[in-house]
Amino acid sequence: MPLLRFETKSGLEEPGLKKRGFFVTAEAVGNPANQPVLLLHGGGQTRHSWGDSAHVLADAGWYAIALDARGHGDSDWSPKAHYTLDDLAHDLRAVIAQLDRKPALVGASMGGMTALIAEGERPAGSDSLCTAIVLVDIAPRAEQKGIERIFSFMSRNLDGFASLDEAADAVASYLPNRARPSDHSRLEKNLRFRQGRYYWHWDPKMLALWQRNSAPDQQLQHEERLYRAARSLTVPTLIVRGGISDVVSENVMAEFLDAVPHAQSISVAQAGHMVAGDSNHAFTRAVIDFLTNNVPPGQAK
Repeated sequence: MPLLRFETKSGLEEPGLKKRGFFVTAEAVGNPANQPVLLLHGGGQTRHSWGDSAHVLADAGWYAIALDARGHGDSDWSPKAHYTLDDLAHDLRAVIAQLDRKPALVGASMGGMTALIAEGERPAGSDSLCTAIVLVDIAPRAEQKGIERIFSFMSRNLDGFASLDEAADAVASYLPNRARPSDHSRLEKNLRFRQGRYYWHWDPKMLALWQRNSAPDQQLQHEERLYRAARSLTVPTLIVRGGISDVVSENVMAEFLDAVPHAQSISVAQAGHMVAGDSNHAFTRAVIDFLTNNVPPGQAK
């Protein structure tokens, strides 16, 4: 897939980035003349976390663009740890402004929150930034136990892994419901190899920021902000829940549907928080069904 680079800010706030600006990287597949779909991964993931979804979307007639969020993968990492939702939403708006037409947004976890803020907090009276939003196992409120489990996993092995097998063991322990692949090529894409060890391909500076923001007093403000943004949505909206997710429970999804009455929902059986990876075929089929009815594939008018 061809790589794309989007400049999102001047870089004047970032030491060492003053001359060339601040960039996020993406991979695109499909016909650029077709309706675009932006795939926004979750925290601690990269554009490779979508599995085959981008290719399937392209085969069905969309132009699929999988982004690496700032601080993840091959996008720029912020020396000053600028990894707030505001920073992520700023990047998303900048990317959309560089496309020929409005995209549909498919956001998992952090990517879904980014989409909510970017679209839901647009200035009053302004046009929508996107044609539709798909939230993948994320809602304004999340189950704290699931969030703590994510942070616990991300906090481990910050000193890297001696081998791909060791990294695969860590993933298998975190995702016991998912069959362990015999081929580590996809896992390797989410790691960086340096000085003889494999490291997760995301900036560990962001973890401390996220953990501070998840404190009880901060969490309530965070939820209220996301709910305000959600209630402002007017574009077609779908929430996809992993059937065994410990982050978005049935009650959490019901609360979201009460707040956003026009939203549709689907649960993917035997999938956890990492829905796209746990049940890629079922997840992609659900997204295609939704987009077909709301943002038809093929060349946009």
